[in-house]
Amino acid sequence: MAKKKSKSRSVKTAETSSRVVEGLRLVVADSYALLAQTHICHWNVRGPSFFALHAAFEEQYTELFAAIDEVAERIRALGALAPGGLGNLAKLAGTPEIAEDSNADDMVKHLLTVNQKLVDDMKATRDAAGDAGDDQTEDLMIARIQVHEKTIWMLNSYLA
Repeated sequence: MAKKKSKSRSVKTAETSSRVVEGLRLVVADSYALLAQTHICHWNVRGPSFFALHAAFEEQYTELFAAIDEVAERIRALGALAPGGLGNLAKLAGTPEIAEDSNADDMVKHLLTVNQKLVDDMKATRDAAGDAGDDQTEDLMIARIQVHEKTIWMLNSYLA
């Protein structure tokens, strides 16, 4: 008789489930902060790189809007409420805002920092989901990390 393979994942507990939900709530807040700041950069970028950055920033904030909805819906699927309200989201994210009069290079550097914070928080949420045996959230975070790591690469390439 063949032995059953046992999964090495830990059993889902209230604590790990809570860590997953809180992580997802932070990812929503971080993503909204990034979306808003990318949109400000889209509006206010100036200089020789205007056309390229204006288009790139629009692509980034448009992609983020759909992604935020997916993450918020995952929170709801887990039986919790998604965070809302600009003040609440800003407080939860704790991300410094970019000055409206920033130059193009400072915009890119700022967005690099905000993207990296988001990736770090997504990795923590991915790990919490793995500990909880929540494959769907873990997969969602992996996919989102890939998007933001590509964005980080592109922003770094612009500065090179």
